[in-house]
Amino acid sequence: MFHFLNIKRTFSYLLVLMLFPCLIRSQEIPDRPEKLKFSPLVYNPPNPADYRVKLPSGAVVYIYSDRERPLIDLSVNIRGGSYLDPDEKEGLASLTGYLMARGGIPSKPADELDEELEFFAARLSSNFSGLNGSVSLNLLSKDADRGFEILRAVLAAPSFQQDKLDLRKTQVIQGLKKRNDDSSSIESRERNFLAYGDNFWFNRHPTTASIESIRREDLLEFHHKWVNPKNFIISVSGDFEREDMLKRLNQLLGSWPHDGQFAPDIPQKQKYGKPGVYIVDKDVNQGRVSIIMPGIRWDDPDYYAIQIMNDILGGGGFTSRITNRVRSDEGLAYSARSSFPGGAFYPIVFRAGFQSKSRTVLYATSIVLEEIKKIIEESVDENELITAKKSFTDTFPNNFSSSAKVVSQFASDEMIGRFLKQPDYWFKYRERIEAVDIRAVQRVAKKHLDLDKVIVLIVGQKQSILDGHPDHPIDLKQLTSGSVRELPIRNPLTMQPEK
Repeated sequence: MFHFLNIKRTFSYLLVLMLFPCLIRSQEIPDRPEKLKFSPLVYNPPNPADYRVKLPSGAVVYIYSDRERPLIDLSVNIRGGSYLDPDEKEGLASLTGYLMARGGIPSKPADELDEELEFFAARLSSNFSGLNGSVSLNLLSKDADRGFEILRAVLAAPSFQQDKLDLRKTQVIQGLKKRNDDSSSIESRERNFLAYGDNFWFNRHPTTASIESIRREDLLEFHHKWVNPKNFIISVSGDFEREDMLKRLNQLLGSWPHDGQFAPDIPQKQKYGKPGVYIVDKDVNQGRVSIIMPGIRWDDPDYYAIQIMNDILGGGGFTSRITNRVRSDEGLAYSARSSFPGGAFYPIVFRAGFQSKSRTVLYATSIVLEEIKKIIEESVDENELITAKKSFTDTFPNNFSSSAKVVSQFASDEMIGRFLKQPDYWFKYRERIEAVDIRAVQRVAKKHLDLDKVIVLIVGQKQSILDGHPDHPIDLKQLTSGSVRELPIRNPLTMQPEK
């Protein structure tokens, strides 16, 4: 169960050799360091089943007792997020999540609660994102009794103080006004519209009207409906006895005041945009580019080969082709890379992106597309394959480098259904990576990198970008199979395209 036991044994052995060289016969000591030979270091990942407990309340817990430091790290992950926002109340989940830990509890107003937490050096936070929420508590183990009292109140009966709600709504609306200040915000927003469609839940953005319409009663209703043990996946690690902590968690979640509902599945309705070049005219010093194609889920059979392929193409930093061409060889961008992540609940698009001077945007775009075409049509080099594999296998133990990481990783797996679908995922991970060969890389490149579906999104000074570089003229229409279109900037308060 002590997952890094083998590593500790290896280092202990090396330490003994250094401190007590007399234990080694002189004839066994080589004359040069490079002649030293060691047994292969074997690392076996922890077994999630050893840490998983299903509580009577319905909550799932991943628990790891680690007595090295007098701390407890606990996170209550909550199924549900902004995809559950009612129509015309977009932003409700986010407000609810923010104010659970910041809007007071029945026994203490918000400011006094903050003072108490600060007094015993505890950290309490809460949030709801698009897909899930969380309430996290970090504190000294000696303060666990009071910490869990507060945690119970935050989870089961947050006050949602009206003054704190009013303040947060004002802050959110002020933030909406700045939506178009940064070209990166425009790029990511429009990329999502093109990748998933206007009606996809992810693209239902808060507006001034939706935020102003939200009342304290809406927060209470959202909380009562979704924040309940049936939707909890808990990760806890630190200074405690396992059985004592399980008793404490059962008390924490017992006699829940609201029945609540189990969060429904994530909506899957997507509409990938029409291939082509899309330009948003924005007066900025550098243009931003996203090149996208349809994506995959993490449980796609081609997932491992795709990760290796993408690492070679643009995901491997300085060793990748796109980075080498765009940054190192041509000096067109500080950073240029690609990602093909595999979505947790729905397919996430392939993306290659960079930021470059306006006049070199089109030239850099053509280079990235050249590299994509090359990896589709030509086999990768054996050395590239070896380097890519090592980038995954050599860093593999980092996923479990601490007790907190172990339970957090397994809680995340539980959230996306990986534990139930592929309980051997981590045991087989390196084996599946190593099984990827050159033929598999080219096969998935041909299958999943479809140049006929390429969408190029450009945010920057339109005319300067179209003028291009005199030494590298690029016909915009040749970049993709689709047409060239200009996208209007959306009104930051209404999210409607401005005319």
